[in-house]
Amino acid sequence: MNALLKLPSNIKQYLLITANYWAFTLTDGALRMLVVLYFYQLGYSPLQIAMLFIFYEIFGMVTNLVGGWLGATMGLNNTMNIGLALQLIALSMLLASPQMLSVFWVMAAQAISGIAKDLNKMSAKSAIKLLVPTNAQSTLYQWVALLTGSKNTLKGIGFFLGGLLLSLYGFQMAILIMLMTLLAVWLSSLWLLKKDLGKSKAKPKFKHLFAKKPAINILAAARLFLFAARDIWFVVALPVYLSQSFGWSHSTVGAFLALWVIGYGGIQAITPQLTGKKQNQIPDGRSVFKWALPLAATTILIAAALHFNILPIYSLIIGLTLFGVFFAINSSLHSYLIVSYASQQSVSMDVGFYYMANAFGRLLGTLLSGWVFQHSGLEACLWVSATFITTAAIISTALPTNTSPN
Repeated sequence: MNALLKLPSNIKQYLLITANYWAFTLTDGALRMLVVLYFYQLGYSPLQIAMLFIFYEIFGMVTNLVGGWLGATMGLNNTMNIGLALQLIALSMLLASPQMLSVFWVMAAQAISGIAKDLNKMSAKSAIKLLVPTNAQSTLYQWVALLTGSKNTLKGIGFFLGGLLLSLYGFQMAILIMLMTLLAVWLSSLWLLKKDLGKSKAKPKFKHLFAKKPAINILAAARLFLFAARDIWFVVALPVYLSQSFGWSHSTVGAFLALWVIGYGGIQAITPQLTGKKQNQIPDGRSVFKWALPLAATTILIAAALHFNILPIYSLIIGLTLFGVFFAINSSLHSYLIVSYASQQSVSMDVGFYYMANAFGRLLGTLLSGWVFQHSGLEACLWVSATFITTAAIISTALPTNTSPN
């Protein structure tokens, strides 16, 4: 404890922000798995389940855009704490009696959760830019990779907990356990997080929300297709396919997806080492294009294996493992570049704009996950995914090929 207290202020704030982000992500991952499995158990179709997440993604898009402006106006500590408070409200709504858990009610709760998630993420990633010196790009790359990777590891654990809690305690008790845990985190955050972190000295103008550097616009477009490519099979299609085709239980599905996301997060955390940080290589546009190619190839191979019925379960598990490795590297490269490209004076607005595109990609992928899977199956989802990844790779060729954030 004494060693922790003696750490520099910026390191302590980084640890606080990371712990805050971890706790939120744990409940967010568990909640998503709970909703998917619980409503599938009630007899909802894949498309109906996907519809439950529409407001989550739509409101996430709006939040990322407006949230960046709020972060610059109010301070990132405030937007992060507001995000936690909203997640508490969303969880409280789901404690209603089963008779009240209509599609509209759950969609409304998911809308609030979507706002909460993206306020929290935008705040956490923007704050790192302000805690690292401008000339320390290698350190920035490492910190962003650690935050992003650890977040996804916790999200994976959340998937596992969601399936496990549903099996052990049922839907409502699982929600109550998460609610009480997050309440303690929120109260701690209100007390410990530095005031006015990221608050702009000059009042930011709302009209500047869309006034972005070309590199940020290009990266945002590539991010949109990258995350649509993941969510088209991951959100609804894969959990339902594993349950339908292989007869896996809720806890088994949750455990498998948890392990996948935990491994994915671990790869994200070590991406700097995998992409040449030891040789002082900092990513640029060429890196994004180069690493998108094996991701697209892996997706095509999985789809082909399913089409020709080549040991489907083994092909799927091995293929998804490789997909996770390459997607983690791509995601980590993107996460570093947006923080690097962002202006020091309007970091939350730049990051918010970028994650608005990320949320739109998730929305597109979520809708297609239910619709394409219901009409054509998992194989079709993978073919569309490969097309989206290829599109993201082509767009990324227009990114700068130097590492200057300006």
